[in-house]
Amino acid sequence: MSKAIRIEKNGGPEVLQLVDVQVGDPGPGEIRIRHKAVGLNYIDVYQRDGLYPLPMPLQLGMEAAGIVEAVGAGVTHLQVGDRAAYASQPPGSYCELRVMPAKCVCKLPDAIGFETGAAMMLKGLTAQYLLKKTLPVGGLHAGDFVLFHAAAGGVGLIACQWAKALGYRLIGTAGSDAKCRLALEHGAAFAINYSTGDFEARVKEITGGKGVKVVYDSVGKDTFDKSLNCISPFGLMACFGNASGAPAPISPNVLAARGCLYLTRQTLFMHIATREATQVMADDLFAMVASGNIKIRIDQRYPLEQVQQAHRDLEARKTTGCTILTL
Repeated sequence: MSKAIRIEKNGGPEVLQLVDVQVGDPGPGEIRIRHKAVGLNYIDVYQRDGLYPLPMPLQLGMEAAGIVEAVGAGVTHLQVGDRAAYASQPPGSYCELRVMPAKCVCKLPDAIGFETGAAMMLKGLTAQYLLKKTLPVGGLHAGDFVLFHAAAGGVGLIACQWAKALGYRLIGTAGSDAKCRLALEHGAAFAINYSTGDFEARVKEITGGKGVKVVYDSVGKDTFDKSLNCISPFGLMACFGNASGAPAPISPNVLAARGCLYLTRQTLFMHIATREATQVMADDLFAMVASGNIKIRIDQRYPLEQVQQAHRDLEARKTTGCTILTL
C-alpha cells in the first residue's frame, strides 16, 4: 500500500485528497519506485483545475526521486536498488510508491541528493531545452540578450544560472523587488519588477532600442503582448506555460508587423519523448549541477499531506525557486 494524493474532479486545492492505494508489480517497460521526495510544478495546477483535462480519478505529480524497487521485462538501463529521478508522463508522483514507465527515469548521480533530484528534473530539463534547443534564427551567442519571465521561479533561477554559464545576458522579470534580487544573485544580468514598472520600456532601454533575440515566457496572458514588442526582427517568442491564463489568439499578420517574428509553444514532454533524448538532456543537466555551475534552490518544503497548502502558495505566487513534497 502507498499514501497518494488523488482528485475525483477538477477544482481548487480542496479537491486534493490523501488516500491509500494498492501498488502492484511492474509490467514490461515499467519500474516500481519508492519516492524519497516529490517535485511540485505549475503543470500540476493546470491538471488539477482542468486547464489540461485528464481522466478521473487522477493522481497528480510529474517528477520525483527515489529508489528503484522492482524492474519489469525489457528495462535495461535501471536495476533494483538504483537511485533514480524523473520528469515523466503519465502523472502520479504525489505518492510514496508507484509503478510507472521506465523510459524517462534516469539514474541519479551519487553527487546529487534525492531532494535536489526531485526538485530539478522537470524544471532543469525545461531550462535545458529552452536555452539549448529553442533558439532564434542563427542561434544564440555570448553577449546576446534574452528575456526570461518569472525569473525567480524554479525554472527561472536555473535558467539564470545556465544562461550566465553560456555567456548570454539574461533580462529577468519578477513580481517583487525581493524576487528580482534573487534573479540577479543567480546570474541574471538585469532584473525588472513588472508589478511596479513597464518591462517593455525597460527592455528597450537596456538593449539600446534593439530588443532581445528571444523571449521565454511561462506567464502567458499578462506578458504576451508586450513581450512581442521586446523582440528584435526575426526573433523568437517561445511560450512554455500560461500561469496567468492563455494569451488571446493572434493573426500571423501581427508577427509580420513586429519584424517577421517567430512564435512557438513548447512542451517538455515532446522533447523527452524517447529514452535516448531524455538521457542526453538529463546528462547535460546532471553535469551542470554536479559542476556547481547550477545550484538548485529549494525554498519550500511541505509534507505530502499538506499538498493543498502547497498548491495555494504556488498559485498565489508566494513561492520562489523550487518546491518539494516530503515523505
